[in-house]
Amino acid sequence: MDTDRWPLELLTPAAMARADAASATCGVPVARLMEAAGGAVARAVMRHFRPCRTVVLVGPGNNGGDGYVAARRLQEAGWPVAVAVLSPPRGGAAVAAAARWRGPVVPLDASETARAGLVVDALLGAAPTRPLDTPVVDALRAAGGAILAVDVPSGLDGANGQALGEVVPAAVTVTFARPKPGHLLLPGRGLCGVTLLADIGLPEAAVAAGLAGDEPRTFRNAPGLWSLPSLVVEGHKYGRGHVVVAGGAMPGAARLAAAAARRAGAGLVTLAATEAFAATAFRAGEPGAIVADPPAAPLLGDQRRGVWVVGPGLAPDEPTRTLLRGAIAAGRQVVADAGALGACTGDPEALRGVAMVTPHAGEFARLFGGPGPDRLAAARDAAVRIGAVVVLKGPDTVIAAPDGRAAINHNAPPSLATAGTGDVLAGIAGGLLAQGMPPFDAACAAVWLQGAAAPPGPGTIAEDVVQGLPGALAAARNGTRRPALGKRPSLR
Repeated sequence: MDTDRWPLELLTPAAMARADAASATCGVPVARLMEAAGGAVARAVMRHFRPCRTVVLVGPGNNGGDGYVAARRLQEAGWPVAVAVLSPPRGGAAVAAAARWRGPVVPLDASETARAGLVVDALLGAAPTRPLDTPVVDALRAAGGAILAVDVPSGLDGANGQALGEVVPAAVTVTFARPKPGHLLLPGRGLCGVTLLADIGLPEAAVAAGLAGDEPRTFRNAPGLWSLPSLVVEGHKYGRGHVVVAGGAMPGAARLAAAAARRAGAGLVTLAATEAFAATAFRAGEPGAIVADPPAAPLLGDQRRGVWVVGPGLAPDEPTRTLLRGAIAAGRQVVADAGALGACTGDPEALRGVAMVTPHAGEFARLFGGPGPDRLAAARDAAVRIGAVVVLKGPDTVIAAPDGRAAINHNAPPSLATAGTGDVLAGIAGGLLAQGMPPFDAACAAVWLQGAAAPPGPGTIAEDVVQGLPGALAAARNGTRRPALGKRPSLR
């Protein structure tokens, strides 16, 4: 999906319904929106499929109305089209759209869809209240994957990307005006196939009315949602902040975090050893990092060391918890990851005062309980609970702030599923915090940069992500999705 041109704001189905309702007061009635939406669906069909027998499955709501319009437009273009009706339309615009259909109406069953070259799914829309009945699922299955979905594949909840019952995947999905969270969250993102966003003339004032409800604001994560710190002529290393990465039991993890913090732009980075052998390992690493012998706690007396990354390579034990609480008490901005999260298992309130936490699903479950099917709501609830930004990692990483804002990331390649990339993420976040980015912005930028820096193919290791950061930073500043391919600078 070409998401680079998508608006950053995501609308839930409820917000989109409010926007549709407000559109008439802005001079654009729902019937006009429906005509534009159906036309967009027809154009997508003609662009992505060859002319073939097409069956449009229509439901009773506005989604079905869009389907009737699409069928009429395809018929006018010479396509052999039939409509299969789940139930009669309700609502003025959908009734009027159905009345304008003069073509064949066939039973909604598997025998009809099996004979079609393409099935258009305009059954339920993005806010399903119950699963599809088995015969309808069978009819969609019989299409053999040649399905174009209107808004979302039927049964998919556009608010959280979850399936209500069985959802038959679409090859192409056409949505309108603004994407929804379910287009980016899994499994929804995979069930939608290629997702296209169509402009149907929804007034911006109507969009604003849709956003005026009680729901917190949700965004897709991309440059423009945040801005990276500027490099200025009179700048110096002390002005770009000092990050401390505490490391011990697994010194390699701390080294990865420190290297990422440096690549992300921190002026200075100290590797603070919590054990003597770790200091030795740190001194055998990159020469640009400062190494401090244990204990680490005395470094908290230096106000210039303003950001601490606590957790990568640390044991999930009481000493780690003590260091974490000391950094919080000293007023430092803390990124808590890995061992620091483990040290607070069952007691998430111990994390109150950190700037951000970066748990994967297992760590999140041990802290807050399982995220359940609605990762977006779970991350928001956790952020409120501890008063800090929560980065719930995964292929659809969710970044949530205590004020309710949340962003969904969608640029992470599967190659990031390798040891050490979480340490890299924590280091990037620390480096951005040190340069003055607010925690929510720093977290969002760190997640996006990690995805942009990772080589997409097999063989990727965490060190490759660190090496890719200069290109990712340049891509973020230029507003591009991924850095140009080329030789990346060496860690050495």
